[in-house]
Amino acid sequence: MTDLSRQLRISIALNERAHDLFISHNFAQQQLGYIHTLDLNYGEKIPQRTMLEVEIAAAAKRKESSTSHHKYIAKASNHLHQIIESSIQQQMDDIDNIYHEIVGIQDAVPTILDILGVKSASVGRLEPLVNELTWLGRDLVSLVNLPQYRKQSSKGVTVKVDTPALALRYLGLENLQMVIPTFAMRHWMPHDTSPFPLLKRKLRDHSMTTAIAAKQLAELNGVKEQHAFTLGMLLDVGKVALTRLYLRTFEKVWQEKVRIARDKSHKDLHSALLELSPDPLFLRGLLLNHSANLSTKLIEKMAFRYLPFMAPMEEFAANYLPQSHSQSADYLPLSRVLRKAHGYSLYMILKDNQFIEKDEAAHWFAHLGLSKEELTTLAKCNFNSLQLTIL
Repeated sequence: MTDLSRQLRISIALNERAHDLFISHNFAQQQLGYIHTLDLNYGEKIPQRTMLEVEIAAAAKRKESSTSHHKYIAKASNHLHQIIESSIQQQMDDIDNIYHEIVGIQDAVPTILDILGVKSASVGRLEPLVNELTWLGRDLVSLVNLPQYRKQSSKGVTVKVDTPALALRYLGLENLQMVIPTFAMRHWMPHDTSPFPLLKRKLRDHSMTTAIAAKQLAELNGVKEQHAFTLGMLLDVGKVALTRLYLRTFEKVWQEKVRIARDKSHKDLHSALLELSPDPLFLRGLLLNHSANLSTKLIEKMAFRYLPFMAPMEEFAANYLPQSHSQSADYLPLSRVLRKAHGYSLYMILKDNQFIEKDEAAHWFAHLGLSKEELTTLAKCNFNSLQLTIL
């Protein structure tokens, strides 16, 4: 096996492994075939009495019954997910519905981001748009009233900001270029991702890490920092949409099938359906295979006038899955930054969960085209904070 083919094989595995971790740590372990230590029997075997023939027969019957039951459940799940998959495919063709209803993107948000991307940006132009977005105004006010950002009067009295207009002026345009994309992405996150409770936080942290990494890499690659940060933050809006879409569609289809089984007195099917829950493997497949293309369509729907995002997004989506013919040197500068930042964020997910070895990381960095200087820069980053400077 050549070095390039080994690098590609490892990169494909790491990409899938990181997406497994989005779903849950236990699911990622199962995909790797980890054996839980509680299942192992250490030391001498515990003496057990010999089973009677009648007990052996009963145990065999229970095992056969259990196997048959699980096969029935698997069959019911497969049928259910065929319907869900068909429904999701149809819904993904309706970008307007995903944009406005599934994710809940309000037109004022991309308008604000567009304004922040031009030299003529001003707080005055932003104020009426922010006033349209109650949630954004509330979040901005809450931010500037945090203890570390509160101003004090000449008499030493803490000044409380109580309107979005004051919060905008207090933060200033440079900070708003990072704050508003961050708050927008957080607002679009699903409210509940059960039965994958940590998925929401992982998606949020991933977007934050990608955006900060992109901002740090921008200067080294001749890219505007604000462009890199904003698009880095929006990069996985497709994952947000697919998570919302799958969980909502599963619930709707599942409830309908349970109702039909109950009304027709199909007891076995009804019992099997009640044991089903959203499938982690199905969701992982959606995120891995469709999120980048859906992100591209949603960002296209945002119809930015001044932010040059479409060509980089199309390149990013076309090369989202590791491929042998991917050559980062051929990418647009912003595409190259996005690819490296997003890939580094996936590395951080793997590293934080101890799911990557040093030699695997070296192959992954080589696949992404990350230089030693870039890796040194990223290693010094704080990915948990926007590092705002408020005078």
